[in-house]
Amino acid sequence: MGMRLDGMRVAVTGGARGIGRATAAALAASGARVVIGDIDQDTLAATAAELTAAAGVEVIGIRLDVRDPESFGNFLDRAETELGGLDGLVNNAGIMPTGPFLDESMDTADRQLEINLRGVIIGSKLAGRRFAARRSGHIVNVASVLGLVGTPDIATYSATKFGVVGLGAALHQELAQFDVRVSTLCPAFVNTQLIAGLSPNRITRAIGFVEPEDVARAVVGALARRRGGQRVVPRIGGVAIAVLTALPEGLRNRLGRLLGSHDAVSNADTAQRAVYLERAERS
Repeated sequence: MGMRLDGMRVAVTGGARGIGRATAAALAASGARVVIGDIDQDTLAATAAELTAAAGVEVIGIRLDVRDPESFGNFLDRAETELGGLDGLVNNAGIMPTGPFLDESMDTADRQLEINLRGVIIGSKLAGRRFAARRSGHIVNVASVLGLVGTPDIATYSATKFGVVGLGAALHQELAQFDVRVSTLCPAFVNTQLIAGLSPNRITRAIGFVEPEDVARAVVGALARRRGGQRVVPRIGGVAIAVLTALPEGLRNRLGRLLGSHDAVSNADTAQRAVYLERAERS
């Protein structure tokens, strides 16, 4: 029996698949009442039905485009209506195109900025205002270890995640006066379609490779402990990053090349990534 969140009402963005789906499942299993939002209406409906059947309590799917403040406001309104209030928001929606920065179209760059960073800002603002007004609530933002260390061939994504980390660090302090908690989770490479075709080596796999369920457990843990702040998943990855970031940049980059973490993205299998990238472009 893990940590319990009985009666807690939580909304999860990007909830149709991957980390969002695993998070919704873990929340429901721990006794929380859950609403999931996603732009992919068909997968959203199927996921909501499957999670409901598995958990034995209704998981509700509501269409959401995190880029649109009106859509996000409507999502939170409906979540509050369905659940009789809202205690937590998990900003998880994100896309991860990879490839050389100089080859990346501005359109692809803009979509990452809109979904990965602006979407989190919109969600944090809209939920933050509601939570501050009643002096209670918890925002959990899913960033990435790539928001703590930069790696070649994933520059714009890294920039958006650095943004989410910075946002969370500031809001953790700023919203404390309203008794609103802000957590920032920085998962390593998570085994979802997002990383299809990437080639992490043995060391990267050992300290920086996690399942969606590991991230989901970290979300449940943050909500259960009612503590804000930043956390790397897995913890050993956090130790490695703390050591790396303490080093001078030149040495850190040489070490990154040595450990193969630089090549994890650069040597990606483009055919395997094509399926994911095509969907990311479509969403």
